[in-house]
Amino acid sequence: MVNSNHPSNQPSLLQTLLYTLLIALFGALGYVSFIQLGPNEVAIDSTQVYVEPDSNFTHLWTAPSDWRMMYLTDSQKELVEYGRELIAHTSEYLGPKGTVKAISNGMNCQNCHLNAGTQPWGNNYFAVQSTYPKFRARSGTIEDQVKRVNDCFERSLNGQSLAVESKEMQAILAYIKWLGTDVEKGVVPKGSGIFKLKGLKRAIDPAKGAEVYAAKCQSCHQADGGGLLAENGKSYTYPPLWGPHSYNHGAGLYRMSNFAGYVKYNMPLGANYDKPQLSDEEAWDLAAYVNSMPRPAKDLSKDWPDIAGKPFDHPFGPFADPFTEEQHKYGPYKPIKEWIAKHKKSKK
Repeated sequence: MVNSNHPSNQPSLLQTLLYTLLIALFGALGYVSFIQLGPNEVAIDSTQVYVEPDSNFTHLWTAPSDWRMMYLTDSQKELVEYGRELIAHTSEYLGPKGTVKAISNGMNCQNCHLNAGTQPWGNNYFAVQSTYPKFRARSGTIEDQVKRVNDCFERSLNGQSLAVESKEMQAILAYIKWLGTDVEKGVVPKGSGIFKLKGLKRAIDPAKGAEVYAAKCQSCHQADGGGLLAENGKSYTYPPLWGPHSYNHGAGLYRMSNFAGYVKYNMPLGANYDKPQLSDEEAWDLAAYVNSMPRPAKDLSKDWPDIAGKPFDHPFGPFADPFTEEQHKYGPYKPIKEWIAKHKKSKK
């Protein structure tokens, strides 16, 4: 019979410690395996592969905080705040029933430049002050901020230009300058303007876009694309996307690439760059549908004096390349881009 009290049969201190650690380890594993998760908790899947976040949507530039206006003079602050008000509620002041002037179509600047021009990848103004004046191929001239603002009034708002010396123009310029606070000259901060989507291999399809519009857009912008007029009759709760009160075909959003990138990361209501609701194909096809519908025309005869500078999706000839207006409008765009790239290189 074995004497259990004999010293040789007693576990050593090291063995005791090892046994204790093993028991604790298995106990912990068992606890993790059988612990009941709360209603908002998710079990960790050890087989799940970590996906690196898209750097295009991280560390984006943001507008300066309002508290920083304390460093402005009273008159500067007043002008900046009026400028923001004009961008957010343009039609209240400058629309068909505006209190200052009637020079635009009833849309607000922020219908295209979201959150008064501060939404990342929402056609914001972050890079305007830092990059203007600059040469623009569309006009073939050096353009300043005044030209940039009046282009919006004449194209996106299908209206008339603002006088440079007017309080409204000076306020808008002050607000744009304010949004460019801390942006170095010549720098385009990440998240500025509109995100450029990768093109499709096929032509974009207005018929498919009509299906997307019916499912995800017309509840706000209405089946006829005419938008929803606010109760005061001065502006739109949801702006018109086509028809007599929408942007004309000289506007930036009439280019398919701009419209597709804009709606992909901002529409329908509630979507943003962090939580998009449309696929790339849906965004492109939606652009094809909306921009195939009737809208106001604009004399574009002075645009693109050097026709070789026309972008791939500018749909009005003549062109330096051999492609049709139809292909410039709906694609496929890759052959056009390749032709443009090849012939630009050959000029060097």
